[in-house]
Amino acid sequence: MKHYTGSNPAYIDVQRISKSFRSNSPNGSVTLNVLNDINFVVDKGSFLSIVGPSGCGKSTLLQIIAGLVMPTRGCVLLNKSVADRPPHEMIYIFQQYAKSIFPWKTVMQNVVFGISHRQKMKASQLHQKALEYIELMGLKGFENYHPWQLSGGMQQRVALARGLICQPDILLMDEPFSSIDALTRAELQDLVLKLWSDFNLTILFVTHDIEEALYVSDRVLVLGTAPARILQDIKVDLPHPRNQLSTKEMPGYLRYRHQVLEQLSALR
Repeated sequence: MKHYTGSNPAYIDVQRISKSFRSNSPNGSVTLNVLNDINFVVDKGSFLSIVGPSGCGKSTLLQIIAGLVMPTRGCVLLNKSVADRPPHEMIYIFQQYAKSIFPWKTVMQNVVFGISHRQKMKASQLHQKALEYIELMGLKGFENYHPWQLSGGMQQRVALARGLICQPDILLMDEPFSSIDALTRAELQDLVLKLWSDFNLTILFVTHDIEEALYVSDRVLVLGTAPARILQDIKVDLPHPRNQLSTKEMPGYLRYRHQVLEQLSALR
């Protein structure tokens, strides 16, 4: 994958983003500064992870990029145009997968919902298209199940199917595997890497797990404590396809892991 070199316009351009929140306390109004002068660019087709201490503003930054939260200062450009509302090209996958899909709808109904408001299609066409993405996510045979009948990993696959059926260019993922067991998490990491490659997606991935960030990404941004700024911008130069065992035993992987851990440990 190519990285931004400054010679071509960036696909996503995050320009001097700062974010503050006002809250009331017994002593009056208090300003909480979360993000401070965040600048970076993202090439089309790249996989960027964002890591940092808990509460540093990782999710807030992703929500600003998604157009769900407005910055206090700065702007986000998508294809050189200001993104001040949720862009059609982006799909946001939330951390709480159980809340991002409808519990009263079946798997089929949830996936169909993802595209029914975007494209005018006959019911039979919607059904067939949804079946394709359900099978792609390894959920064939569960079309008529409700979310409460599925495991956490399967529910997240439903959320992914509902997002991908919209054929987005950009996938924003907010700690999507944080509530899933280790083995299922590894399976979903490999699934996302396959989807990234097969669909030529641009992925921005927020995680608190350094090893996960290095495994899935070709670039990692390390944020400091709030008000967060970028401490490191690391190009992860590891070969593809990635493997849960061999990749994590590579000297380069271990070197990157040490580099990020050392930076974050210094913040304590």
